[in-house]
Amino acid sequence: MLRVTARLACSLLVLGCGDSAGSSDTDSSGSSSAGPSTSLTPSTSASAETQAGDTTDGGAASSSEDGSEGSSESTGTGIDPGIEGDGDYEIGPDYMDAPEIVPGKAVPRGDVFYFEMDSADSAVFPGVTGPYTRSVWVYVPKQYVEGSAAPFMLVQDGGGYLDLTTATLDTLIDAQEVPVMIGIFINPGPGDGMGSERGLEYDRVSEDYTTFIETEVLPIIPLQPEIAAAHPALAFTDDPEGRASMGGSSGGACAFTMGWLRPDLYRRILTYSGTFVRQHSTDEYPGGAWEYHEHLIAEAEELPLRVFLEVGQYDFNLDDAFGDGMHDWVAANEAMAAALAAKTYHYRYLYALEAGHVDDRVLRQTLPDTLRWLWRGYPID
Repeated sequence: MLRVTARLACSLLVLGCGDSAGSSDTDSSGSSSAGPSTSLTPSTSASAETQAGDTTDGGAASSSEDGSEGSSESTGTGIDPGIEGDGDYEIGPDYMDAPEIVPGKAVPRGDVFYFEMDSADSAVFPGVTGPYTRSVWVYVPKQYVEGSAAPFMLVQDGGGYLDLTTATLDTLIDAQEVPVMIGIFINPGPGDGMGSERGLEYDRVSEDYTTFIETEVLPIIPLQPEIAAAHPALAFTDDPEGRASMGGSSGGACAFTMGWLRPDLYRRILTYSGTFVRQHSTDEYPGGAWEYHEHLIAEAEELPLRVFLEVGQYDFNLDDAFGDGMHDWVAANEAMAAALAAKTYHYRYLYALEAGHVDDRVLRQTLPDTLRWLWRGYPID
């Protein structure tokens, strides 16, 4: 596929100098591949300028020269927000923290509440390898109007993304660039990879995780004593356009599965180094998440999803270890982008030069613009 090489005053995202790559939240260890060639040319059908500026499909905000997306007027949850920011982009190899990840002194800071869930209380995930305790953090912005049914974003492996994401949300909510939303940061059960509790929850193509969130997590959040005392009328929207799911690695595959199998509940999907590979086979989906780009997206009717994808040039390639040709993260994410493009989904795909698996430098540079893009078309007020 042709990738737009976005370099408008450095790039469509703010670029600068960075240090060595770092990664977190890995599925497993192994050798990395160099990924596809970096000497790419813009698509003949859509240059970086036209992709960033075409607003004919809806009331989208225009991009600034450095690629940051300005706030848009409310278009309503049923209005197509246009194609601004959609498509394939290449960033790096130098990275710089986006200024929005450090809120200014005058920016109101949201409250973060913590509680734990015991696996013995779960009907969906009681523990495949034994009992465990799950950590949950809930972010409520200062601008939340008590009693209103708020949009929210669910974040898998939540503890690893808590500080960066809540700080970024503080900045963007204060600037009225994203809606006033609640953040739910939830950790998985223990372990990683095949046979683990985390693998069961995240890597399996199944509705079970969504059922767990809907029946066991969302209902108990307002009942937590500290939350109930501070926000006695906390409520979540039922509008799927106001429900997002975010994750890196297997957490990203999980986020996509939530939207794919239950678009009536979740429609905004954010993934970094998504594990769209064969990590968990079932009778129905023997290829696991690899089947999304192999045939499922192509064969199904287009769903009302908005999907962000990212992969690093030096992301995992475990094909030699598994010998099945279905464990190359770069190839998987490239194929996901191509499959979504072929069905005219609203999607945004970043290929990060000289970056690794869930590379922290990429997250710290791109998360603000990613959140702006993800929530385009949803009312800000």
